[in-house]
This record gives sequence, C-alpha cells and structure tokens, in this order.
Amino acid sequence: MPFNVLFLCTGNSARSILAEAVMNRVGAGKFAAYSAGSMPAGAVNPNALSLLKKLNFDTSGFRSKPWEEFDRAHNPGAPDLDFVFTVCDNAAGEVCPIWPGQPMTAHWGLPDPAAVEGSEAQIALAFADTYRMLNNRISIFVNLPIASLDKLSLQARLDDIGKAMA
Repeated sequence: MPFNVLFLCTGNSARSILAEAVMNRVGAGKFAAYSAGSMPAGAVNPNALSLLKKLNFDTSGFRSKPWEEFDRAHNPGAPDLDFVFTVCDNAAGEVCPIWPGQPMTAHWGLPDPAAVEGSEAQIALAFADTYRMLNNRISIFVNLPIASLDKLSLQARLDDIGKAMA
C-alpha cells in the first residue's frame, strides 16, 4: 500500500502542485501524492502548468483546492495521510498551515515562483528552479529506508531534507 503524502501551501497554485506532480512520478507505486492550500487561489498557476506540460506530465487533474478536502474531520472519505509537508516560504512572511492529527510533518519551504516579477524567461526560470529543488528533495525522501527508521530518526531526516536548498 503506498504512503499518502500531502503537500500544503497557501494558494495551492504552484509549489504544492509541482510537488504533487513530482512525488507521483518519482514515488510511483510507493507514494501517492496530493496537494492543497490554506487559502486556495482557485486556479493552478499557468506557469506551473506550462512547465509540467513541457516535462510530459498530464496536467488535466490538477486543481487548486482547500486542505479541508484531506482533513478527515471535514471529509470522512479523505485518505489516511502518512506525511504532510508544507512548502510555503516562512522567510517571505507567508503563513503556513498547521496540519492536525498524526501524520509525520515537516516544513520544506521554498520561495514562491508565482511572486517573481520580470520577463517571461525570468519567471520560467523561477518555476524551473522551484521544480528542481522539489525534485531533489522528493528524490531524497523516496529513497529513505522508511521501514528501518524509528520515528525520531525519520523526523530528523525529514527536517534535514527541508533545509536542503540544492
């Protein structure tokens, strides 16, 4: 049975969507990823969709949605979550949602590429850079020996991954 992973952000329009896409590709079979926002934007950022399409992702199922869809108190049919990662950027003053319940959680904050202003090339670069950082972190995560790590060691590894900017 795959581990269920939720990526949370404020708007659920860029970073969390990219993370969901990466996790479902890199962790296919071992992980099932979802994304949501504390204040969903209502639409996925077109630059995120454009990048994902260029990378051969099927973007038809992505949508900006509230985190309550994954909170069993609000939605009894929601999947049981094993991991919840916030990807909003505390340094930029964003308020990251706090997840109730028992899944393992970590903060993997990244600057918001949707906030970048400039030329199309500069904006595309910001999205590509965010994708690269998420891909690196998720690749490290999916290769952790989860079954052989105790909860404290696993939490330390999750926190360390969130500090890696490369």
